[in-house]
Amino acid sequence: MKTLGIDIGSRNTKIVIFDHDANQIAFRDWISTEVSAEDSVNKLLSHAEKQISLDEISSTCVTGYGRKLYKKADKIRSEISCHAKACHFLYPNTRTVIDIGGQDSKIIALNEDGSVNDFVMNDKCAAGTGRFLEMTAIKLECELSELSRLASMAENHIHLNSTCVVFAESEIIGLLASGHKVPDIARAINMSIARRIYTQMSSIELKEAVIFTGGVAQGTDLVNCLANLLKTQILVPFDPEITGALGAALYAL
Repeated sequence: MKTLGIDIGSRNTKIVIFDHDANQIAFRDWISTEVSAEDSVNKLLSHAEKQISLDEISSTCVTGYGRKLYKKADKIRSEISCHAKACHFLYPNTRTVIDIGGQDSKIIALNEDGSVNDFVMNDKCAAGTGRFLEMTAIKLECELSELSRLASMAENHIHLNSTCVVFAESEIIGLLASGHKVPDIARAINMSIARRIYTQMSSIELKEAVIFTGGVAQGTDLVNCLANLLKTQILVPFDPEITGALGAALYAL
């Protein structure tokens, strides 16, 4: 039996086809979210169809920012529940989930059985999200995928004062004009995001194991910055971009 999980995010759309008989992912993929959420999903399904017959899919669950825009799903679930479901599946001892997406960030506290105990969410400000990192890459004239590598080469500590994307952009321009090196600025951005997440977590009791999901979790330097700040180990799934879609596929059964 196979189920389809769809995560329509503000920046990217992801799908996971889960094989429940084999208890593993049969297919996963993601693309940038297009104007039409349905077009994004259909494009991903056309990719999947080259490897798996879509007739084998028994049910579908959709989650994410644009979950109400896709009308063909059998079930709809929140991102909170889907990330919790997937993290508990991947790491049964998960107690805290940090999810940073394109436009928001969430901290989720889980009970021992994987159910959601509490959560806090920032969806009002782009600082501390993927959008913040995209802006940084543009100003530093590098690819988004290069930011983590550059930050790992930092030699000097710079404290970024601004917590707003607009003001941070001006501050980055000022730092570059002052002759600060790109790796040092990249590290300052990661530390700024880590501090923001640390503050966001103040109302949640931190318990191990801590799992970091979402596309931003692909940045290993940010993971290290956050781990050092929280003074705990942080685990990152094999493909953190598709965690929400995996949870949706599990809920689709």
